[in-house]
Amino acid sequence: MTAQPSAPLTLYNSLSRSLEAFAPLDPARGVRVYSCGPTVYNYAHLGNLRAYVFTDTLSRVLSWKGHKLTHVINITDVGHLTSDADSGDDKMEKAARAQAMSIWDVAAHYTAAFKSNVADLNIREPSRWSVATDHIAEMIDFAKKIAPDHCYELDNGLYFDVSTVPDYGRLAGAQDDAAEGRIDPVAGKRHPQDFAIWRKSPPGEQRQMEWHSPWGMGAPGWHLECSVMSLKYLGAPFDIHTGGIDHREIHHPNEIAQNQAYCGCADSGSHFWMHNNFLVARDTDGRGGKMSKSAGGFTTLQSLIDAGVHPLAYRLMCLSAHYRSELEFSAENLGAALTRLKRLVMTVQALKAKASGSGTAPYPWLKRLDEAVSDDLNTPKALPVLDELLAEKSLSVEDRLAALAEFDDVLGLKLLDLTREDLRLKPKDAALDAATIEGRLAERREARAAKDFARSDAIRDELAAAGIDVMDGDPLGWEWKPLL
Repeated sequence: MTAQPSAPLTLYNSLSRSLEAFAPLDPARGVRVYSCGPTVYNYAHLGNLRAYVFTDTLSRVLSWKGHKLTHVINITDVGHLTSDADSGDDKMEKAARAQAMSIWDVAAHYTAAFKSNVADLNIREPSRWSVATDHIAEMIDFAKKIAPDHCYELDNGLYFDVSTVPDYGRLAGAQDDAAEGRIDPVAGKRHPQDFAIWRKSPPGEQRQMEWHSPWGMGAPGWHLECSVMSLKYLGAPFDIHTGGIDHREIHHPNEIAQNQAYCGCADSGSHFWMHNNFLVARDTDGRGGKMSKSAGGFTTLQSLIDAGVHPLAYRLMCLSAHYRSELEFSAENLGAALTRLKRLVMTVQALKAKASGSGTAPYPWLKRLDEAVSDDLNTPKALPVLDELLAEKSLSVEDRLAALAEFDDVLGLKLLDLTREDLRLKPKDAALDAATIEGRLAERREARAAKDFARSDAIRDELAAAGIDVMDGDPLGWEWKPLL
C-alpha cells in the first residue's frame, strides 16, 4: 500500500492576517470546525454556495490527511435582520409576510432547497446541521450569564457593550467611519458597534417567532446563535471557524466578543478564523460587485441546471480559483469550466475502458497533490497536477485511476462516476429530449454526407430554436450543448 504523504498543513488565519501552521488543538478529539450556514428565507445564490464548496474542500483535505473531523453547520431560521449590520426587519419574518406563508414553512422549504444544492455540488454533509430555533433556551441562558457585566437594556432589546471586552473588532482589522456607517444608529446605544443580544417584540405586534425571556417577549439577535451552538457542540476553544469574507467585518467580531464575555477571557473561541472571498458578477459596463440577494437578480444553482449546465461545472469553477481570491461569474467562465469538466470525464471514461484490474496510486503524484492542498488549500495548483496525471503514459492505466480516486477524495468532482451522458442536461425549457436530439443529429450527418446543406442547416436551426447549440468541429467531439 502506498504511504500517505504528510506535508505540513498551512492555513490563512484571518485573525493574524497570516499563514500559520495548523495542528489540532486536541488531537484526541480531532479537528473541530464550525461553519456559518444559510439564513433560510430565500434560495441560496451561487455566491453563498461558494462558501460551502470552500468549507467542503477544507473538510476533505483534513479528512484525507488523516484527521478525525467534527463539522457543524448552522441553519439560521430566526434573528438575521435585513442588514448584516444588525438593523432592519427580521429576514424570516419579512419573507413569510411577502410569501403569505407560515415562517416555519418558509424555513422548511428553503432548508430543503439548500440541502439539495449541497447534494448537487457533491458537498459532504456536516457531522451536524444545527438549527437556531432548536437552541432558544440555551441562547437565553448564555445571555443571562453575560448580561450583568457586558450588556444593557433599551426599550427595544438587550444590547452588548463592546467596550467591555478586549480588542473588539481585531478580526475585522482597522475600523473607519465607513465601516461604522454600515450600522444604523439606535437611540440609547452607548457605542455605534454595540449589537443586539435579544430583540423585544414591538408593543402591540406579535411575531410568528417569539419567546419569553427576562427582557420581555422577543427573539435572539443573529450573532448569539453561533456562539451558543459552537460552544455546545465543539467546546471552546475549537479549531476552525469559517464563513464568507463579509462575516469578517461585523458578525464574527460580535461572535468573538460574546465568546470573550462568556469565558471571561481574551480567547476568540476559535483558533483559526477562515474566510472565502466574494463571487463577483460584472454588468454590461464591466462594473463588478458581489452577488447578493438584496441587490436582486442573483443566480441560483437550479437556474444553471435548468439551463442545462451540470452543477459540478460550478464546483470546478470554484476550485479553479483560490478561495481567498475574488471569483468572477460569467457565462464565459462557466462555459470554460464545463468544457474542462467534459475533457476530464472523457479522459477518465477512456482510461476506465482500458483498465483490466486495480492499481496503486504512485506516491510522487500523491505527494504533489498533498503539497498543493497543504498550501492553504491551493486547488488551482492541484488541478493541473490532475491533468498531468491523467496524461502520464509512463504510468499504467490502473495506477492512474488509483491516483485519480485520491485526487477526487480531495476535489470532490466525482470523476470516476460521471459519464458523458450525465453532463448532457436538457435545458428545462428545451422542446426536445436527448434521444430526439441525437436522432436529429444523425439525420444531419446524413444530410451533410449527401451534401444536402439546406436540410443540414434547417436541422441546425430547429435545434437552436429548441435551446440546443450544434457544435460543428468541436475538438471534444461533443456535437451539441445546451445554449446558456
